[in-house]
Amino acid sequence: MALRNSFRILACALVGAPSVALAHTGHAVASGSAHGFMHPFTGFDHLVAMLLVGVFAVQLGGRAFWALPGTFLAAMATGGLLGLALPGTPVVEIGIALSIIVLGAAVALNTKTRVAVAAAAVGVFAVFHGFAHGAEMPAGASAMSYGAGFLLGSAILIGSGLVSGLALRTATGRGAGTMVRSAGTVAAVAGAGLLTGLV
Repeated sequence: MALRNSFRILACALVGAPSVALAHTGHAVASGSAHGFMHPFTGFDHLVAMLLVGVFAVQLGGRAFWALPGTFLAAMATGGLLGLALPGTPVVEIGIALSIIVLGAAVALNTKTRVAVAAAAVGVFAVFHGFAHGAEMPAGASAMSYGAGFLLGSAILIGSGLVSGLALRTATGRGAGTMVRSAGTVAAVAGAGLLTGLV
């Protein structure tokens, strides 16, 4: 039952993302910004990690509510520049899988830590995600418009995680906490699957 509710949480978070994100599916890429915007939505690993950043920020509360999303986006932009300039490496995929494992575990365990520590960890993971986005920029696209697109898409996903986290925090009863912990557990297990190649 808890696992079923976990999937409902993730589904509700995705409903919060604008329908325009899916409007371009199957169409030719019209511009770098459109392709960049879609990129975070089309990768399970990116999508789950960014939702988790939002939920984790709500769990920590206080300054973390803004610090974690802001740090993630800033570090992601840096990673995107690295992805444009450097050749790809398997370490990037490992870092992305680890981000899901660690963030999922943090949410599942309702981990309480200093904002600076959480922001630093989130920032390191964001570099890997940004690198992957930058490395997959289509030939001929404007780096600036593509980067702005994937940052906007990422911000929307993190925002969806924030909204979901706030909604569950205001919910009454033990069920809400169980749902959040179960969702974090499912995400961490999925990250382990990505890391081992089972997913």
